[in-house]
Amino acid sequence: MILGLVPAGGRQAARAFLLGCLAVITSAACAAAEENPAKPRRIVSLNMCTDELVLRLADRQAITSVTWLSQDPRNANMAAIAETIPANHGLVEQVLSHKPDLVIAGAYTTRTTVALLKRVGATVREFGVPRNIAAMRAQIEEMAALLGEPARGAALVAEIDARLARLAAEPRPSRAKALVLRPNGFTVGRGSLVDEILTRAGLVNRAAELGIDNYGQIALETVVLGEADLLILNTTPDGPPSLAHEILHHPVLMALGSRVKLVALPSRLWTCAGPAVIDAIELLRRAAAADGEGS
Repeated sequence: MILGLVPAGGRQAARAFLLGCLAVITSAACAAAEENPAKPRRIVSLNMCTDELVLRLADRQAITSVTWLSQDPRNANMAAIAETIPANHGLVEQVLSHKPDLVIAGAYTTRTTVALLKRVGATVREFGVPRNIAAMRAQIEEMAALLGEPARGAALVAEIDARLARLAAEPRPSRAKALVLRPNGFTVGRGSLVDEILTRAGLVNRAAELGIDNYGQIALETVVLGEADLLILNTTPDGPPSLAHEILHHPVLMALGSRVKLVALPSRLWTCAGPAVIDAIELLRRAAAADGEGS
């Protein structure tokens, strides 16, 4: 209609003008879309650690379901909020019933469900396990970007860095030797987030000295003869009994208390990479300082 009102000689110029305006408008709209990506509105998380980041970074009304594990305050840091959200057990039927526009999973859990979701065309993003605090920061920022909440991610990383800076400014306790003992006799050596937690707490990781990389099993005899000053037990107060946890209550370990300081570190503080890791560092620092005063 507009071109019909223009003399024939000027229609070509007018058409070029309108196309140019359309290109500018389209370009501006695309730029705005890139700056403000559409936020997912129906998020389902299938892993306790991705649960925590989603609960910390996403709008509550956008979270459709998290795992049942995150609703247990003994094991999860965000249980109070998770309890208000429908829980899933990692089953594909449960996920699809929520009609998610984004499914977030761990790289090593619910593998069958993740494979089936991808086959039916669901949008799935998988997150691995950070092996140090730098990777933890990067994962928080990646999750925040995925959720359309980069400012919240930046704020959370800034909070973590501020707490680490305060810790770095404090006097370090003497470098006592520590050994971590987890259910089923596992310990944690080099190349792990736990190793950095111990280092930042001013401790020497005895498992790393013994040549253990990442996660590996350690014999009870090695624990007894391991020359550790602190034995860190990965345990949850009032947790249900299990064969995996029996080793943490072995009489031999209790007998070590006369010469080795036993430190109970709740699993929720360092199972997942997030702000609670700083709580773990602070707890271990206090334990190391107390051990130094008592020696």
